[in-house]
Amino acid sequence: MKRIFALIALCALLLFSACAPNPDGPTNGGGEAETVELTLWTYPIGGWANKGTVSSLLTSFHRDHPDIHINVTAIDYVTGDSVVEKAIADNALPDLIFEGPERLVANWGARGRMVDIRDLWEGEKDIYESVRAACHDSNGNYYVYPLCMTTHCMAINRDLFEKADAWQYIDEETHTWSTQNFIDAVKKLRAYGIERVGAVYCGGQGGDQGTRALVNNLYGGTFTNEEHTQYTVNSEENIRALELLKSLDGIVFDDSLLGADEIAEFAAGNLAMAFCWNSAIEVTQTISGNLDFDVFPMAFPTEEGDPALQGGIWGFGIFDNGDETRIRAAKTFIRYMTSVGKSNERAVIATDYFPVRDLDHNLYENDTLMSEYGEFRKYLGDYYQVTRGWAGARTAWWNMLKKIGEGEEVKDAVAAFTAAVNT
Repeated sequence: MKRIFALIALCALLLFSACAPNPDGPTNGGGEAETVELTLWTYPIGGWANKGTVSSLLTSFHRDHPDIHINVTAIDYVTGDSVVEKAIADNALPDLIFEGPERLVANWGARGRMVDIRDLWEGEKDIYESVRAACHDSNGNYYVYPLCMTTHCMAINRDLFEKADAWQYIDEETHTWSTQNFIDAVKKLRAYGIERVGAVYCGGQGGDQGTRALVNNLYGGTFTNEEHTQYTVNSEENIRALELLKSLDGIVFDDSLLGADEIAEFAAGNLAMAFCWNSAIEVTQTISGNLDFDVFPMAFPTEEGDPALQGGIWGFGIFDNGDETRIRAAKTFIRYMTSVGKSNERAVIATDYFPVRDLDHNLYENDTLMSEYGEFRKYLGDYYQVTRGWAGARTAWWNMLKKIGEGEEVKDAVAAFTAAVNT
């Protein structure tokens, strides 16, 4: 039941929003102003990839702001970046985009393609400081106004773990395990007959937050330094982790898989664990009917201490198309979706993620699944995805994993990675 409650609650909220008056913000009573047509491109962030969901969310906005019309185009994580780059080359960018700081700040913002929206942040005191820090560059230019956040994790097939006598290595209360327990669990599952216990997918950058977190957590390594000026993958801890994964029977390096492919393999029962996982993925896989086993979300294994999980932040940015009228209208849309109130709550719930500020009530108070995933936020680690050269580092990362899978020595592959990204 926990896995369908989120869908039921979301459908009820969106139905209500489409039919009931919206108390948030003044209604535009003019009705005579020329309509401003804006385009929003959104990556598949929870229910924001669903046309029906987005249509319901926009119903209230269009009613309260009849002089602004939002046209939505969904893009994906496989081709989306290429689509945006082509739009840059063709001078045909959308007005708004819904994604995270690693693209809006570290990539397009750094290249001068985004509008500085620091005025939207004036007076904002409630958004978590770690989230705020990721939404601006070192010069104080804000390119993201956040809507939601999550903590990425991994997942295991509880049914298989219990059958293989590997459940003994799981701390059910905290959803954690040690590196040694991870090793022992893999061995148990392999002895049970599971050939592909887990896959270090490296066919592209999609879902790379999972493989980065796996490697960094195993022996306490980091991906960058604290200042986010250098990549630190060549540490002894990371090298040791990669060598462990390469040597562990049952863990395969698979360059035919991206994160989405690994999710599909896990959901189909072909892998006993997934390294690319979060609350929205479980909701999506449940709704699509792909799961017929009990998924148990897990923190990544650590040798000692608490895990440091990768955070995800998603929000709205405005591409600088030089039209102040359109920019003002885009800011109106962002304020509507992100200001505290019912519109913001509906928009957050549609993502299957969590608010970026403490509210006076729990959005998921009666939702067992979301409450379960909410516990992972206490393990949130450094948001390093705004480090200079991030886009290149992502490409170098999966290529490094691919080379290791093909037999290259870990130290050599890591050295090549470091030389390529720390320039």
